[in-house]
Amino acid sequence: MDLSILANEIETSPTLSLNEKAGLLRKKGEPVIHLGIGEPKNETPITAVTRSQELLKTRNIKYGPTSGQPALKQAIIKYTEENYDRQVSQGNIIVSTGAKQSLFNILLSIINPQDQVVLLAPYWVSYPEIIKLGHGVPLVVNPEPGTFQPSVKDIESSINPQSKAIIVNSPNNPSGLIYSDEFMAELVDYCERRGIYLIVDDIYHKLVSDGVQPSPAYRFTNESVDNSRIIVVNSVSKLYGMSGFRVGWVVANADLVQAMTKIQSQTTSCASLVSQAAAEGALSGAQDVVEELRMSIENNRKLMIQHLDTLSKVQITPPEGALFCFPDFSGYDNDSTKLANFILEKALVVTVPGIPFGMEGYLRLSYAGSSSDIIEGIKRIKWVLDPDADDEIIMGEKKVIRDWL
Repeated sequence: MDLSILANEIETSPTLSLNEKAGLLRKKGEPVIHLGIGEPKNETPITAVTRSQELLKTRNIKYGPTSGQPALKQAIIKYTEENYDRQVSQGNIIVSTGAKQSLFNILLSIINPQDQVVLLAPYWVSYPEIIKLGHGVPLVVNPEPGTFQPSVKDIESSINPQSKAIIVNSPNNPSGLIYSDEFMAELVDYCERRGIYLIVDDIYHKLVSDGVQPSPAYRFTNESVDNSRIIVVNSVSKLYGMSGFRVGWVVANADLVQAMTKIQSQTTSCASLVSQAAAEGALSGAQDVVEELRMSIENNRKLMIQHLDTLSKVQITPPEGALFCFPDFSGYDNDSTKLANFILEKALVVTVPGIPFGMEGYLRLSYAGSSSDIIEGIKRIKWVLDPDADDEIIMGEKKVIRDWL
């Protein structure tokens, strides 16, 4: 079959590939534990459900404005004022079908073929592929040794005339790192001086631990939203556990929003009005649901760190936020893809290899699921990797004896 060069260049999502393998094993009745999941397991906030039901009862769900429903935009304006201390108008906002489409809209609006977009390793697996789909070139800056954070000096030395934007995700997927205020201040200043866009992926910004708080990028500029090079991406997927509703948004200067609106008008037209109603309900309703989710995830984080500490060759940098831990497993095998497949085959535990995140030798483990899955999952991983672990383990209702070490 003749396929485009672009279709042949794009990588399959490693998380989806492992999900498919896990799904096949589950169909066979195998007791698979999923530590690769990237979404909270809480119930949808009742205010989101109620608001979407109200719209459904009208039986009048048609097209809406391409850039988003006015009621949802108003809720986003309030959210931005409360969480970012910035005054914005509806012209500064575009609502899309998830934060992923938001990123597509941004990049298709600002980069030309062969323009570069800087990624800070470790980075979310989809960033490089989204950039390639926009005919851009990912430019990776590696972290300083022993850390998950690069220096601004290294970023500056990587920038060239083809560099158009930098993507920052804090708290970070996969590492859970929150970039320091000093780092963010330097980065914002550099981007403003050089006229480079700073795309801030903020979808985890309230899911933090140990009282650590990421400072919004807007704190480090005196420019208005319309004069700033900062672009903020957010969604209801993580903070409210509403990933299936597929609603994300961008806050940016009005000219850029207008360009993104043109592009969206030729792709999805508009986000689902039912989903937008649900998002408006979540943003406008009681916000204790976010704190409850944060506390649940924080407790799971402590549990994961505690049990990972029992593995003899794992090096852990405790995550400060998001849903993930990103331990160094290179003491067992530096080929993270091989190791993740081995753990899935022998322990029936889904993990995600580090190489698609730009860091070989690491595995991403999610603590978004249940505490029992975390405990049992890491117990199984220890069983297949550490020679001094017990010789047998119970998987579901089946006793399994280790015979490959």
